[in-house]
Amino acid sequence: MATNEAGEFERALARIDVIVKQLEGGGVDLDESVKLFKEGRELSRRCEELLKNAQAAVEAAASDQPRPNGPAAAAPPAGQLPF
Repeated sequence: MATNEAGEFERALARIDVIVKQLEGGGVDLDESVKLFKEGRELSRRCEELLKNAQAAVEAAASDQPRPNGPAAAAPPAGQLPF
């Protein structure tokens, strides 16, 4: 499982937004459009991977099971959320 650098998801999502605006705005030649599309697709895949990892971590914390690639999460103090 890949690790998540702080803010990586947000930066990727912001870049995807810029790419979409460029492609929708026109004025980009075909070669550049293809390049932007490929970059957006790679970023989309990375975002999906990060979301799946986050979901697995939340589910593991909620069920008090160890995360797929790490030690078991310590139980939170009474009355506190596990994240």
